[in-house]
Amino acid sequence: MESLGAIGRMLVVVGLGLVAVGLLLVLVQRFPGLRIGRLPGDILIQRDNFTFYFPITTMLVASAILSLLALLFQMLKK
Repeated sequence: MESLGAIGRMLVVVGLGLVAVGLLLVLVQRFPGLRIGRLPGDILIQRDNFTFYFPITTMLVASAILSLLALLFQMLKK
């Protein structure tokens, strides 16, 4: 039964993380000067009937932030 408690805690943490990401997306939309998703280095190719968008810089920034958060949580857990 102890494993169910761990799964429950994990689901609560994941849920709170999703809420935080949702709130962040709402706040970003209200401040258009932040330009999240349109950073320099993001690839955008537009043709007549075709649009290709590859947000490589945005993905690198998001990865760095998530890695730092994971490191912080790991340090706080010890």
